[in-house]
Amino acid sequence: MKITATEVNDLRKSTGAGMMDCKKALVEANGDHEKAIEILRKKGQKVAANRAERESTEGVVLLKVNQEKSEGVIISLNCETDFVAKNKDFLNFATEILNIAEYVNSIEDLLNSKIGSLIIAEKLVEQTGIIGEKIEIGNFQKLSGKYIGGYVHAGNKIASLVALSDSLPFSKEVSKNVAMQVAAMNPLALNENSVDSIIVEKETEIIKEQLIKEGRPENIVDKIIVGKLKRFYKDNTLVNQSYIKDSKISVEDYVKSIDKDLSIKSFARVSLV
Repeated sequence: MKITATEVNDLRKSTGAGMMDCKKALVEANGDHEKAIEILRKKGQKVAANRAERESTEGVVLLKVNQEKSEGVIISLNCETDFVAKNKDFLNFATEILNIAEYVNSIEDLLNSKIGSLIIAEKLVEQTGIIGEKIEIGNFQKLSGKYIGGYVHAGNKIASLVALSDSLPFSKEVSKNVAMQVAAMNPLALNENSVDSIIVEKETEIIKEQLIKEGRPENIVDKIIVGKLKRFYKDNTLVNQSYIKDSKISVEDYVKSIDKDLSIKSFARVSLV
């Protein structure tokens, strides 16, 4: 049967698929719009299966903080190429997912939430078919607290959230500055006590082996390890890191200089690089 340009265009608007793909689907569906959508979805599922082993290391990282500044969320929507990542439709799709992510508490809940008539897990498969690249949610991070602030690095490749102990007139500026620190310096943990014990054990083991190879006397090895671990914590824990806007002070010193009772409670960071 003859398929009109209007029918093809309507299907394209509904699905975002290419003109030729839409025409082929409509021909196969004998002009039935809904059946053509299903055909395109099946095509998407086939493409998604074929691309399952591909790496999706490009994409965008977005964040959103609620009006009360009590909760924030970061998601990454991953694809295979920077060309797709910069596409306006891809960014709009990521923003749709982000707006839903605000109201769920896990990536599983997010994947089972609906955009239109499809759950997001199905929508990702559909978009894989339309775009021709593996599309997936790479990360989901949520943070809550007395005051949440965030920062997205230029290019939407890195985003971070910071929770402060109190909502004060200057919390917006402080949280943004600390979130910039998190984005730039990628700390392992908030402070010494929150570093995973496995990481500390591994680091201690590495330091000890190095000292033994250097021929250091056993009676001073433990003291040297303490000093080197202190340096490790300084470099890798947020509150102890040198503040990026003033390397003479720590991040904690910066926060305390604004208000002695203010502190950082937690942070989250998502990166594609």
